[in-house]
Amino acid sequence: MKLWSDHWINGDPIPPRYAAGKPDGSGQTTFSDNLSPQLAWSDLPEGTASLVLICHDFDVPSRGDDVNQPGREIPVDLPRVDFFHWVLVDLPPTLNGLAEGEFSRGFTARGKPGPAAPHGARQGLNDYTAWFAGNPEMAGPYHGYDGPFPPWNDALVHHYVFTLYALSVPRLPVEGSFTGPQVRAALAGHVLGAATFSGTYTLNARLLGA
Repeated sequence: MKLWSDHWINGDPIPPRYAAGKPDGSGQTTFSDNLSPQLAWSDLPEGTASLVLICHDFDVPSRGDDVNQPGREIPVDLPRVDFFHWVLVDLPPTLNGLAEGEFSRGFTARGKPGPAAPHGARQGLNDYTAWFAGNPEMAGPYHGYDGPFPPWNDALVHHYVFTLYALSVPRLPVEGSFTGPQVRAALAGHVLGAATFSGTYTLNARLLGA
């Protein structure tokens, strides 16, 4: 299996239009275009009945003490945890890619609807659901794709991994507004093959040379 985008090279920085946040030019950050990226794939295993796509960032700070705090920087050696940006299941095996902006255009306060998605697929909750849970103006169920918006004071450049799974079943056994960990658990015994594609992103002005 192969997975790629025509808009950045594997492992390179992700273009800001695919991010939820970007620098605002004055040393602060603002919301970005938040377009779901164009992706393409090939060489699916024989017998593929459906596809699952997951995007996660494995560099999220495990503690929020220093997150976005002026005059402080999140140290590189702080333990990190996963943050799921996109959980998409039941994509038909006849597809060979997703168009730019097909699943997200702009950042939607309180989240985009779900789980119904284009191509008859279903999209789960991303982790902005938990991130904004305590914010009355932003709290809600965040389905589908919402891109990178790492802490602007993180000394570590974040890595975002898109993983495409080819499955032997036409429908993944998850229900309702499912989450990334639930999908990972449900994959067991159904995976015929997988491919990954990644990019990096930072909003740290020092690392950006701003």
